[in-house]
Amino acid sequence: MGDYNIALLVIVVVVTLLVVVFNVYLLVNYQHPDDSNQAYFPKLVVVLGLSVAQLSILMLPADIANQHACQHSVFVGACSFTLPMRQLWYAVYILDAVLVFFVIPFSIFYYEGDQEKTWIRRACGAIVWVVVTAIILGLVFGIAYVLAGKVDFDVQRLDSSSQPFMTDFSSLNARNPCLANNQEWVYQCSAELAAADTATTWTMRTSLPEYVIAIVTIVGSILFAIFGGVGVAALPLSLISAYFRRPRAIITRSQYVKEATELGKRAKEIKDAALALQREERAGSKGRKWKKNVNKVQQELVYLEEDERMLEEVYPQGEKADTSWALTVLSYLGKLLFGIFGLVVSAVWLVHIVIYMLITPPLNPFLNWFFIRLDNVWGLLGTVAFAFFCFYLLLAVISGEMQLGLNFLFITIHPMKWNGTLMSSFLFNVGLILICSISVIQFCATAFALYAQATVVQEIFGHTLESLRGTKYLFKYNVFQYAFLVCAGLTTVYYLAFGCRRKRTRSKFQLE
Repeated sequence: MGDYNIALLVIVVVVTLLVVVFNVYLLVNYQHPDDSNQAYFPKLVVVLGLSVAQLSILMLPADIANQHACQHSVFVGACSFTLPMRQLWYAVYILDAVLVFFVIPFSIFYYEGDQEKTWIRRACGAIVWVVVTAIILGLVFGIAYVLAGKVDFDVQRLDSSSQPFMTDFSSLNARNPCLANNQEWVYQCSAELAAADTATTWTMRTSLPEYVIAIVTIVGSILFAIFGGVGVAALPLSLISAYFRRPRAIITRSQYVKEATELGKRAKEIKDAALALQREERAGSKGRKWKKNVNKVQQELVYLEEDERMLEEVYPQGEKADTSWALTVLSYLGKLLFGIFGLVVSAVWLVHIVIYMLITPPLNPFLNWFFIRLDNVWGLLGTVAFAFFCFYLLLAVISGEMQLGLNFLFITIHPMKWNGTLMSSFLFNVGLILICSISVIQFCATAFALYAQATVVQEIFGHTLESLRGTKYLFKYNVFQYAFLVCAGLTTVYYLAFGCRRKRTRSKFQLE
C-alpha cells in the first residue's frame, strides 16, 4: 500500500505542474495582441483560476483513488498515511470563493478602468467596488445564515427496553426483534417494523463555511443546469452542424471582392453604432436599452469576425493556398469526428442521468459499473475515465454560455478566440468555470455515488447540502437534473430544426 500512496502523490504533483503549464499555454495563445506585455495581474488571476477549477475537478478522482489506497489496509490507521483530502477540499473551496467574489471582480474593475488614470487610482477604484460587493454579500450570507443556516435530517426514532443479562434469546425472531420487559409495553427498536409515527426530524445548525459552500453550490447548480444542459447538446451538435455547413469549393476572385466589400460595409455600420453608444455613455444615458444595444453590437461583431474567417477559408491566398485549403477540409472532417464522439458521450451522460439519478431505485449502475470494471483492469484506468466524464461537463458549461450569449441577448458575450481574447472575457469565463466547477463536482459525486462511495466529497455534499433548510427539496426532487434534461432536449430540437441550415444573408444592422 505504501507504494500505491507514493505513486498517487507523484501523480498529483505531476498533474498539478502539467495543469499550470497547459493554462499558461492557453493564455499565451488566446490572449489579444493588445494585452501582450501588460495586464500581468489579470493574467496571473486567469492562470490561477483555471488551475483551481481544473484541479478541483481532478480532486474528485484523486479522492476516489485516495480512498482505494486504504480500503484494503490490514492495519488500523493506514488511511492516516494517505492524502489529507478533507483539508484539501476545504482549501480549494475557500480559494474558489475568494477568487469568484473578490479577486476576479477586482481584476475586471481594474482592467476595464479608465486607462488615462494612474494604476494606483484604478486599483483604489477597483478596491472600492470589491469592498461594496463584499459588504453586500456578507450581509446577505450573514442574514440568511442566522435565519436559515440549519440542516434538517430525516431520521427514525427507535427505542428498546433494557433488562438484566440473559442467555436465552429464543424469544427474539424476525417478527419480534425487540426486547420487552413485560407483555403490555413493547419498544420499537426495528426500523423495518417501526410505526410511521417514529419518523422525525433532527435539526442542527451547520457551520458558516459549510453554509457558504452550500449556497455557492446551489447558485452554481442553477447556472450549471442551464449552461450545462444547453452545452451538453450544443457541444457535439455544433461541430456536426459546422461540417454540414462547410465550404464546398474555393470561390473566384470576383466573388471574394464582392463578399469582402459587403463585410467592409457591415464593419462600418458596427463602428458607427459603437461610436453612437460611446456618445450615449458619455452623456450618462446607460439604461436597459443601452445595455441591450451593447450586447447587440457585440453579437454582430462576433458574426462579422466569423464571416471574415469563413471568407478567408473559401479564398485562401499566398504561396501555400492549396495547403491551406487541404487543412481546411481536414479540420472540418476532424470536427465531424469529434462531434460524433461528443454526441456519444453526451448520450451516455443523459442515459445515465435518467436510469441512475431520476429513477428510484436506479435501474442500473451503468457508468459506475463501467468505472469499476476499468479499475479491475488497471488501478487508475477507471479514475481517468471518471475524470474525463467530469471534464466533459465543464466543457459543456462553456459551450452553453457561448451559445446562449450568441443567440439570445440576455447575457453578455465573452467569446474565446485564438489570438483574440481580451482579459475581461478571460476573467468572465474563468469566474463562470470556477462557480460551476463546484456544482460539477457535486453533480458527479451524486451521479457516480456507487463508484465514489466512502469519499470525503460525499460526506461534504451528501450531508449538509442535501439537508439544508429551505433548499433541500431542490435536491430531493431532482430539480436541477430535470432542468438539465429539459435544456438539453430543447437545444437538440433547435439544432435538428435550424442547426444544419446555411446562414441567410443578414439584413442591415440597426440599433433599437
